[in-house]
Order: sequence, then C-alpha cells, then structure tokens
Amino acid sequence: MRFPWFAAAAACLALSGCSSPEPAKEAAVRSFKAPDVFKIKLDTSKGPVAIEIHRDWAPIGADHLYDLVKHGYYDGARFFRVLPGFMAQFGIAADPAVTRKWVDARIPDDPVTQHNTVGMLTYATSGPASRTTQLFINMADNSRLDSQGFAPLGTVISGMDAVMSFYSGYGEGAPSGAGPDQQTITSQGNEYLQGHFPLLDFIKTATVE
Repeated sequence: MRFPWFAAAAACLALSGCSSPEPAKEAAVRSFKAPDVFKIKLDTSKGPVAIEIHRDWAPIGADHLYDLVKHGYYDGARFFRVLPGFMAQFGIAADPAVTRKWVDARIPDDPVTQHNTVGMLTYATSGPASRTTQLFINMADNSRLDSQGFAPLGTVISGMDAVMSFYSGYGEGAPSGAGPDQQTITSQGNEYLQGHFPLLDFIKTATVE
C-alpha cells in the first residue's frame, strides 16, 4: 500500500528534523575494526530484538555502530518516530550530554549493497556524509530508499514482532506532525520525551553478543 506521506517522510529521515544539514564533520578514523558478523541485542520495552550486523554490507557504519553500542550510547533511548508501513527510528541518547559527545562525529557514506526491505537496519541521514547515531528499522519494503543512499548494515533476526508493535500513536514528528521534535530531544533528552510523549517504547540496554 502506498502512504500519501511517504515521499515527504522518506525525505526527512534526518538527524535533526527536516532542516537543511550543516557541513559534515567526519568522525576521526578509529583504530579498531568490528567483527565481520556480530549481533546486537536490544532489550526493549516490548521484548528482545536481535539484529545481525554484516560488516561487508556497510563497513564504516558497522564499525561506528559497534563503537556506539560498546559505549552504551543507546541505553534508555526512545523509538521517537514510529510510522506504520514505513519504519521505526531511534538513536538520540537518553542523556543530552551523551548526545553532544557524538552528534558531530559524522561518518562517510557506505555504498548501498543491500535493499531496504522489512527488518533491515539502516542509518538515518540528512544528506551526503551526515550519518552519526540515528538508525531506523524498516517496517515495510522501502527499497525505493536504496537510490537515495540509505545503506542497510544489518537485519533483525528475531523480535520483529516487537518492532511492529512499537507505539506509533504520536505520528510524524515536528514540524510536519505533532510527534516529538528531534532538536528538542537532542537538547533535553528523555526529560522532554517522558514529560510529553510518555507512551514511546524504548531500549533498556543495547549489547553486542
């Protein structure tokens, strides 16, 4: 089924709403390399979700995600943008002080080698070389995103039923809708979300297995 808001929503898979991105600041090259294949376990408010990451699908993104999870970045993070028939987006830290440490660590793009089909994990982006910490899980066949540079790096191998049940009642985020404003999440973290959007599902802990 086509959704009338799809084109606009796809264009706004952005790091901070739908504003124009600032010039990219690439992350420093790290000395480690993630395993060729590894699993990330998200202990969510709706149950466990296991995601298998394939480094050869998107090596730069995989290394960065491995580092983020090892540092506990996603612990407590909300699924702040859940659009049925499209995707579930997350990746702004619970604590704004943690977000500030990572938000400008932008990484170069990976070539798109896989398709954005159901269950695939992909970085959100606001343009070339703008990936930082935000990701989304595809809840439908969004392969039309492939040509826009959205490079999947992993796939949900268990717990997709939990993903499909994440709370979506707040709809699209501000300014396009009445849902959470990404810039306010960035500056205020979970204090803002708990006060205004208490039904959002969340990640209790994210670990590498």
